[in-house]
Amino acid sequence: MNATLTATLTATPSPLPRPRTAPGGPAGTRPRGAAGSRPRGTGGTRPRTPAQGAPARTAPRALPPHTVFAERLLAVLSGERPVHWMLGHTVGEAYEQLVRLAPQTPLRSHGPRPVLRRCSVQVHAPQGALEAFATIATGARLRAMAFRLERGEDQRWRCAAVELDGLGTAAHRA
Repeated sequence: MNATLTATLTATPSPLPRPRTAPGGPAGTRPRGAAGSRPRGTGGTRPRTPAQGAPARTAPRALPPHTVFAERLLAVLSGERPVHWMLGHTVGEAYEQLVRLAPQTPLRSHGPRPVLRRCSVQVHAPQGALEAFATIATGARLRAMAFRLERGEDQRWRCAAVELDGLGTAAHRA
């Protein structure tokens, strides 16, 4: 039996290392795009890189704080985000205003998603505050939102007040 095992082991060839191929199969068999599918610049030339004299790509421009807060408030008031998402971004009465506004806002409808159309700001330099107003489109309907941003000691902007179509006013709360 020992001789049979030895004969079997010596008769089977040892596995040879297989040549490595590129992912997707052996070279030349990978699917390629359609002819001419590579990006081309004007006149059929390839686009230039910054090293070849093309303008360098710039980093995306940061949005101003009032636009960032308008988007955040819209996400909360439309029900896309929970109210507690604004906990670290509010100061004073603003969080309580959001808690009262969020459940009753007309932006929570099941129609089209509300979209921020325009956001403008009024700067109050001596107080270090911004008063912003935004228009929000929900389908064909436009709504108004106003809010106040104050800069804290840590130089971060925080929302200090919110109103939506008059829902945040004292007359409506009573």
